[in-house]
Amino acid sequence: MQEQTVQEPIVRIEHLSHRYSNNWAIRDINMVINQTGIVGLLGSNGAGKSTTMNILCGVLNQTEGSVYIDGIDLRKEPERAKQQIGFLPQTPPLYMDFTVDEYLTNCAYLRSMEKPDVPAALEEAKERCGITHFSKRLIRNLSGGYRQRVGIAQAIIHHPKLVVLDEPTNGLDPNQIIEVRSLIKEIATAHAVIFSTHILSEVQVLCRDIQMIEGGRIVFSDTMDAFNNYVAPHTVLAFMEEPPAVEELLKIEGVVNADFLTERQVRLYFSGERTVAEKIIAASIQGGWRLQEINLEKSSLDEIFAELSNKKGSKK
Repeated sequence: MQEQTVQEPIVRIEHLSHRYSNNWAIRDINMVINQTGIVGLLGSNGAGKSTTMNILCGVLNQTEGSVYIDGIDLRKEPERAKQQIGFLPQTPPLYMDFTVDEYLTNCAYLRSMEKPDVPAALEEAKERCGITHFSKRLIRNLSGGYRQRVGIAQAIIHHPKLVVLDEPTNGLDPNQIIEVRSLIKEIATAHAVIFSTHILSEVQVLCRDIQMIEGGRIVFSDTMDAFNNYVAPHTVLAFMEEPPAVEELLKIEGVVNADFLTERQVRLYFSGERTVAEKIIAASIQGGWRLQEINLEKSSLDEIFAELSNKKGSKK
Protein backbone atom coordinates (compact mmCIF):
# COMPACT_ATOMS: atom_id res chain seq x y z
CA MET A 1 0.00 0.00 0.00
CA GLN A 2 1.46 3.35 -1.05
CA GLU A 3 2.02 5.98 1.58
CA GLN A 4 0.20 9.25 0.98
CA THR A 5 2.44 12.30 1.09
CA VAL A 6 1.20 15.08 3.33
CA GLN A 7 1.18 18.36 1.44
CA GLU A 8 2.79 21.25 3.26
CA PRO A 9 0.73 24.43 3.72
CA ILE A 10 1.72 27.31 1.48
CA VAL A 11 2.27 29.39 4.64
CA ARG A 12 2.73 28.25 8.22
CA ILE A 13 3.47 30.82 10.93
CA GLU A 14 4.10 29.52 14.45
CA HIS A 15 4.26 31.62 17.64
CA LEU A 16 5.69 34.62 15.80
CA SER A 17 6.78 37.53 18.00
CA HIS A 18 8.94 40.58 17.44
CA ARG A 19 10.25 43.23 19.77
CA TYR A 20 11.57 46.70 18.98
CA SER A 21 13.75 47.73 21.92
CA ASN A 22 11.52 47.00 24.95
CA ASN A 23 8.18 47.00 23.12
CA TRP A 24 6.58 43.95 21.52
CA ALA A 25 5.21 44.88 18.06
CA ILE A 26 3.59 41.46 17.58
CA ARG A 27 3.08 38.61 20.02
CA ASP A 28 2.38 34.92 19.40
CA ILE A 29 1.02 35.20 15.83
CA ASN A 30 -0.13 31.87 14.35
CA MET A 31 -1.45 31.41 10.82
CA VAL A 32 -1.87 28.64 8.23
CA ILE A 33 -2.73 29.11 4.54
CA ASN A 34 -3.36 25.86 2.69
CA GLN A 35 -4.65 26.94 -0.70
CA THR A 36 -4.93 29.64 -3.33
CA GLY A 37 -7.34 32.53 -2.73
CA ILE A 38 -7.24 35.82 -0.82
CA VAL A 39 -6.68 36.07 2.92
CA GLY A 40 -7.29 39.51 4.41
CA LEU A 41 -4.91 40.79 7.07
CA LEU A 42 -6.99 43.52 8.69
CA GLY A 43 -5.79 45.84 11.39
CA SER A 44 -5.77 49.48 12.38
CA ASN A 45 -2.63 51.55 11.78
CA GLY A 46 0.08 50.43 14.20
CA ALA A 47 -1.61 47.08 14.93
CA GLY A 48 1.37 45.03 13.75
CA LYS A 49 0.46 44.29 10.11
CA SER A 50 3.63 45.70 8.56
CA THR A 51 5.90 43.96 11.07
CA THR A 52 4.17 40.65 10.36
CA MET A 53 4.49 41.10 6.59
CA ASN A 54 8.11 42.24 6.74
CA ILE A 55 9.00 39.10 8.68
CA LEU A 56 6.90 36.92 6.38
CA CYS A 57 8.71 38.30 3.34
CA GLY A 58 12.17 38.00 4.85
CA VAL A 59 12.77 41.74 5.23
CA LEU A 60 13.00 41.49 9.03
CA ASN A 61 14.24 38.72 11.34
CA GLN A 62 11.77 37.83 14.07
CA THR A 63 12.59 37.81 17.78
CA GLU A 64 10.73 34.54 18.36
CA GLY A 65 8.80 31.96 16.35
CA SER A 66 9.02 30.39 12.90
CA VAL A 67 7.81 31.05 9.36
CA TYR A 68 7.58 28.28 6.77
CA ILE A 69 6.88 28.92 3.08
CA ASP A 70 5.89 25.72 1.28
CA GLY A 71 7.55 23.81 4.11
CA ILE A 72 10.82 25.79 3.89
CA ASP A 73 12.06 27.47 7.07
CA LEU A 74 12.44 31.13 6.05
CA ARG A 75 15.11 31.81 8.65
CA LYS A 76 17.25 28.76 7.88
CA GLU A 77 16.90 28.80 4.07
CA PRO A 78 15.95 32.38 3.18
CA GLU A 79 16.91 32.22 -0.53
CA ARG A 80 14.88 29.05 -1.19
CA ALA A 81 11.90 30.36 0.75
CA LYS A 82 11.94 33.78 -0.94
CA GLN A 83 11.76 32.15 -4.38
CA GLN A 84 8.16 31.28 -3.41
CA ILE A 85 7.26 34.82 -2.25
CA GLY A 86 6.14 37.86 -4.22
CA PHE A 87 5.86 41.11 -2.25
CA LEU A 88 4.29 44.45 -3.10
CA PRO A 89 5.07 46.97 -0.32
CA GLN A 90 2.73 49.89 0.36
CA THR A 91 5.05 52.07 -1.73
CA PRO A 92 5.95 50.02 -4.84
CA PRO A 93 9.75 49.79 -5.35
CA LEU A 94 9.66 51.23 -8.88
CA TYR A 95 12.58 52.67 -10.86
CA MET A 96 11.00 55.66 -12.55
CA ASP A 97 13.62 56.00 -15.31
CA PHE A 98 13.25 52.36 -16.44
CA THR A 99 10.78 51.24 -19.05
CA VAL A 100 8.26 48.62 -17.94
CA ASP A 101 10.23 45.89 -19.75
CA GLU A 102 13.56 47.00 -18.28
CA TYR A 103 12.17 47.10 -14.77
CA LEU A 104 10.41 43.73 -14.87
CA THR A 105 13.40 42.05 -16.51
CA ASN A 106 15.61 43.39 -13.73
CA CYS A 107 13.14 42.08 -11.12
CA ALA A 108 13.19 38.63 -12.74
CA TYR A 109 16.98 38.45 -12.46
CA LEU A 110 16.82 39.67 -8.85
CA ARG A 111 14.54 36.66 -8.21
CA SER A 112 17.31 34.36 -9.57
CA MET A 113 15.27 33.29 -12.59
CA GLU A 114 17.17 31.44 -15.31
CA LYS A 115 17.91 33.71 -18.29
CA PRO A 116 16.08 31.54 -20.88
CA ASP A 117 12.89 31.63 -18.72
CA VAL A 118 12.73 35.41 -18.38
CA PRO A 119 11.21 36.50 -21.76
CA ALA A 120 8.19 34.20 -21.46
CA ALA A 121 7.67 35.11 -17.79
CA LEU A 122 7.91 38.81 -18.67
CA GLU A 123 5.21 38.56 -21.34
CA GLU A 124 2.95 36.49 -19.11
CA ALA A 125 3.20 38.93 -16.17
CA LYS A 126 2.50 41.92 -18.43
CA GLU A 127 -0.49 40.22 -20.01
CA ARG A 128 -1.99 39.18 -16.68
CA CYS A 129 -1.60 42.71 -15.32
CA GLY A 130 -2.87 44.45 -18.47
CA ILE A 131 0.31 46.44 -19.16
CA THR A 132 1.60 44.85 -22.39
CA HIS A 133 0.84 48.01 -24.39
CA PHE A 134 3.11 50.01 -22.03
CA SER A 135 6.18 47.76 -22.46
CA LYS A 136 8.45 50.52 -23.77
CA ARG A 137 7.04 53.39 -21.72
CA LEU A 138 8.99 54.94 -18.84
CA ILE A 139 7.39 54.10 -15.51
CA ARG A 140 7.41 57.78 -14.51
CA ASN A 141 4.95 58.44 -17.37
CA LEU A 142 2.36 55.93 -16.13
CA SER A 143 -0.72 56.80 -14.07
CA GLY A 144 -0.96 55.69 -10.43
CA GLY A 145 -3.19 52.75 -11.34
CA TYR A 146 -0.78 51.44 -13.98
CA ARG A 147 2.22 51.92 -11.70
CA GLN A 148 0.40 49.72 -9.22
CA ARG A 149 -0.13 47.12 -11.95
CA VAL A 150 3.62 47.16 -12.66
CA GLY A 151 4.22 46.66 -8.93
CA ILE A 152 1.92 43.65 -8.93
CA ALA A 153 3.62 42.29 -12.07
CA GLN A 154 7.02 42.31 -10.33
CA ALA A 155 5.47 40.36 -7.46
CA ILE A 156 4.23 37.52 -9.71
CA ILE A 157 6.83 37.38 -12.50
CA HIS A 158 8.71 34.45 -10.89
CA HIS A 159 5.50 32.40 -10.30
CA PRO A 160 5.62 32.41 -6.48
CA LYS A 161 3.17 30.36 -4.42
CA LEU A 162 2.56 33.31 -2.07
CA VAL A 163 1.86 36.93 -3.05
CA VAL A 164 1.80 39.54 -0.27
CA LEU A 165 0.12 42.87 -1.03
CA ASP A 166 0.40 45.74 1.46
CA GLU A 167 -2.42 48.31 1.08
CA PRO A 168 -2.43 47.87 -2.74
CA THR A 169 -5.40 50.21 -3.37
CA ASN A 170 -4.10 53.13 -1.30
CA GLY A 171 -4.02 56.43 -3.19
CA LEU A 172 -5.99 55.17 -6.20
CA ASP A 173 -9.15 56.77 -7.55
CA PRO A 174 -12.43 54.75 -7.47
CA ASN A 175 -12.07 53.44 -11.04
CA GLN A 176 -8.46 52.39 -10.44
CA ILE A 177 -9.49 50.64 -7.22
CA ILE A 178 -12.09 48.57 -9.10
CA GLU A 179 -9.50 47.62 -11.75
CA VAL A 180 -6.85 46.61 -9.18
CA ARG A 181 -9.42 44.60 -7.18
CA SER A 182 -10.32 42.68 -10.34
CA LEU A 183 -6.64 42.02 -11.03
CA ILE A 184 -6.04 40.75 -7.49
CA LYS A 185 -9.00 38.36 -7.78
CA GLU A 186 -7.56 36.99 -11.03
CA ILE A 187 -4.11 36.52 -9.48
CA ALA A 188 -5.66 34.68 -6.52
CA THR A 189 -6.86 31.90 -8.83
CA ALA A 190 -3.25 30.72 -9.16
CA HIS A 191 -1.56 32.07 -6.00
CA ALA A 192 -2.22 32.34 -2.29
CA VAL A 193 -2.63 36.09 -1.68
CA ILE A 194 -2.29 37.94 1.63
CA PHE A 195 -4.06 41.29 1.31
CA SER A 196 -3.19 43.74 4.07
CA THR A 197 -5.37 46.77 4.77
CA HIS A 198 -6.95 48.88 7.52
CA ILE A 199 -10.15 49.31 5.45
CA LEU A 200 -12.87 46.83 6.38
CA SER A 201 -14.83 47.25 3.13
CA GLU A 202 -11.77 46.24 1.07
CA VAL A 203 -11.51 42.94 2.93
CA GLN A 204 -15.26 42.29 2.68
CA VAL A 205 -15.20 42.78 -1.10
CA LEU A 206 -12.11 40.69 -1.85
CA CYS A 207 -11.29 38.11 0.78
CA ARG A 208 -12.31 34.52 1.47
CA ASP A 209 -10.72 34.38 4.93
CA ILE A 210 -9.76 37.05 7.41
CA GLN A 211 -7.08 37.48 10.06
CA MET A 212 -7.65 40.49 12.30
CA ILE A 213 -4.68 41.83 14.22
CA GLU A 214 -4.89 44.40 16.98
CA GLY A 215 -2.32 45.34 19.59
CA GLY A 216 0.12 42.93 17.99
CA ARG A 217 -2.12 39.88 18.45
CA ILE A 218 -4.56 37.97 16.26
CA VAL A 219 -8.02 38.73 17.64
CA PHE A 220 -10.11 37.04 14.93
CA SER A 221 -9.30 34.21 12.51
CA ASP A 222 -12.09 32.72 10.40
CA THR A 223 -13.94 32.95 7.09
CA MET A 224 -15.35 36.18 5.74
CA ASP A 225 -18.87 34.73 6.10
CA ALA A 226 -18.27 34.10 9.80
CA PHE A 227 -16.97 37.64 10.24
CA ASN A 228 -19.95 39.18 8.42
CA ASN A 229 -22.27 37.24 10.72
CA TYR A 230 -20.28 38.51 13.69
CA VAL A 231 -20.64 42.16 12.67
CA ALA A 232 -24.31 41.89 11.76
CA PRO A 233 -26.25 45.03 12.77
CA HIS A 234 -27.65 45.04 16.28
CA THR A 235 -29.19 48.52 16.46
CA VAL A 236 -31.81 50.40 14.48
CA LEU A 237 -32.05 54.18 14.24
CA ALA A 238 -35.66 55.32 13.77
CA PHE A 239 -37.24 58.77 13.32
CA MET A 240 -40.94 59.07 14.19
CA GLU A 241 -43.24 62.08 14.15
CA GLU A 242 -45.32 60.71 17.05
CA PRO A 243 -43.15 58.16 18.88
CA PRO A 244 -44.61 56.06 21.70
CA ALA A 245 -43.23 55.58 25.21
CA VAL A 246 -40.21 53.31 25.65
CA GLU A 247 -42.47 50.66 27.20
CA GLU A 248 -44.40 50.34 23.90
CA LEU A 249 -41.21 49.98 21.88
CA LEU A 250 -39.97 47.20 24.17
CA LYS A 251 -43.10 45.19 23.36
CA ILE A 252 -41.83 44.70 19.77
CA GLU A 253 -40.48 41.18 19.40
CA GLY A 254 -36.65 41.20 19.36
CA VAL A 255 -36.23 44.73 20.76
CA VAL A 256 -34.25 44.59 24.03
CA ASN A 257 -33.60 48.29 24.73
CA ALA A 258 -34.49 51.76 23.45
CA ASP A 259 -32.70 55.12 23.84
CA PHE A 260 -34.26 58.40 22.72
CA LEU A 261 -31.56 60.59 21.16
CA THR A 262 -34.03 63.43 20.55
CA GLU A 263 -37.77 63.74 21.08
CA ARG A 264 -38.40 61.99 17.77
CA GLN A 265 -35.26 59.96 17.10
CA VAL A 266 -34.70 56.67 18.91
CA ARG A 267 -32.03 53.98 18.82
CA LEU A 268 -33.49 50.50 19.24
CA TYR A 269 -31.28 47.59 20.31
CA PHE A 270 -32.24 44.11 19.18
CA SER A 271 -30.92 40.60 19.68
CA GLY A 272 -30.77 37.95 16.96
CA GLU A 273 -33.97 39.08 15.21
CA ARG A 274 -33.18 39.84 11.57
CA THR A 275 -36.76 40.89 10.73
CA VAL A 276 -36.92 43.47 13.51
CA ALA A 277 -37.12 46.40 11.03
CA GLU A 278 -40.26 44.94 9.48
CA LYS A 279 -41.80 44.50 12.92
CA ILE A 280 -41.00 48.09 13.87
CA ILE A 281 -42.67 49.32 10.66
CA ALA A 282 -45.73 47.16 11.33
CA ALA A 283 -45.97 48.39 14.93
CA SER A 284 -45.67 52.01 13.76
CA ILE A 285 -48.52 51.60 11.29
CA GLN A 286 -50.70 49.94 13.92
CA GLY A 287 -49.85 52.51 16.62
CA GLY A 288 -49.90 55.60 14.39
CA TRP A 289 -46.30 56.57 15.26
CA ARG A 290 -45.74 58.08 11.77
CA LEU A 291 -42.34 56.44 11.13
CA GLN A 292 -40.34 58.62 8.70
CA GLU A 293 -36.92 56.92 8.59
CA ILE A 294 -35.40 53.63 9.73
CA ASN A 295 -31.75 52.53 9.32
CA LEU A 296 -29.84 49.46 10.45
CA GLU A 297 -26.56 50.42 12.13
CA LYS A 298 -23.38 48.34 11.96
CA SER A 299 -20.54 48.56 14.43
CA SER A 300 -17.60 50.73 13.42
CA LEU A 301 -14.27 49.04 12.83
CA ASP A 302 -12.89 50.57 16.04
CA GLU A 303 -15.78 49.10 18.03
CA ILE A 304 -15.25 45.68 16.43
CA PHE A 305 -11.52 45.76 17.25
CA ALA A 306 -12.26 46.79 20.84
CA GLU A 307 -14.84 44.04 21.31
CA LEU A 308 -12.64 41.34 19.77
CA SER A 309 -9.60 42.47 21.77
CA ASN A 310 -11.60 42.33 25.00
CA LYS A 311 -12.84 38.83 24.16
CA LYS A 312 -9.31 37.70 23.36
CA GLY A 313 -8.05 39.17 26.60
CA SER A 314 -10.77 37.51 28.67
CA LYS A 315 -9.67 34.05 27.46
CA LYS A 316 -6.17 34.38 28.88
